[in-house]
Amino acid sequence: MMRPGAAGGRLSSVIGETFGVRQSVWGSAAGNKAGIAVVVAAVLLCAARPAAANGHGPVFGLSTPTNNEGGWSLDTSFMGSGTGASNASMFRSMLAYGVTPDLQLSLSAPALMTTPAGMPFARGTAMMPTDGDYEGLVAYRFQRSDFAPGARYESTAYFGLELPGPQQAFRLPAAKSSSLIEPRLNWVPGFYGALASGLASRSDYFWYGAGFQYFTPSGGDQRPWLLFYSLVYGYRPEFLRWDYPSWDGRFFLELTGERFNQLQLNGVGLPGTGGSDLFFGPSTLWLYKNYGIETGIQFPLYENVGFRYGRTLYRWVIDASYFF
Repeated sequence: MMRPGAAGGRLSSVIGETFGVRQSVWGSAAGNKAGIAVVVAAVLLCAARPAAANGHGPVFGLSTPTNNEGGWSLDTSFMGSGTGASNASMFRSMLAYGVTPDLQLSLSAPALMTTPAGMPFARGTAMMPTDGDYEGLVAYRFQRSDFAPGARYESTAYFGLELPGPQQAFRLPAAKSSSLIEPRLNWVPGFYGALASGLASRSDYFWYGAGFQYFTPSGGDQRPWLLFYSLVYGYRPEFLRWDYPSWDGRFFLELTGERFNQLQLNGVGLPGTGGSDLFFGPSTLWLYKNYGIETGIQFPLYENVGFRYGRTLYRWVIDASYFF
């Protein structure tokens, strides 16, 4: 995931997911325009006033910071993953606003994407989904304890609603593709909830958390439910500990895992569509004035997915942020 800082903005990201066969599909023109509209609107807002980009956060896993009161942030991410035989990619943007120092609202939407048929169901990142849905997210930091100068322990809860977008990103395994079933699986609302806790100081960061994603059934068909969890350690070297408007750098090690059940068709689980995985890799975040750039890559430590899916070799993300 993915969020930047307690005092100034938030850096979020996404990653693409993929695993499946070579066939790809581009999002519809309507879906692309809808996603791009979010970016354009946010860019126009960005011109209104500058603000310091004081933040920190991982790119894949859950973390606790929220935007400060009245602070806006815009994240635009290009993410992807590969199986060797096929690749998936997505361009997604998120606009977030700090209502209070402990309450944040965000909206994310996809702009362009490729989705291999038969990719395993996956969240991918904590703050944004890797599907074609729009997602509204509420983040509430419900406890914070300062135990040393510049150091704190805090917890944040997340509540999200996913609404169907024009791009039907959820694809059935190739052998089960259906023009009737896929729309029922895509045009349903979903819900996401997560809880993150951890320690943060001027030099070290440690976050852990878990989330759950659920989609409503439609005509006996239902997307898999998904459990997402993460563990993140971050380090901010002393020679990079500079405040606004200087360069500021952080490095993270991120462990993320997912477990999803079988796809339901006509009320029956489809064999070979459940599974679990565990990914690990480094990421780095760099801030300068109101801008942030973050990139990360993960590799599988463990994969046990159904026989209808391919094996993921890597996941990656590049995220650019503007705080205002």
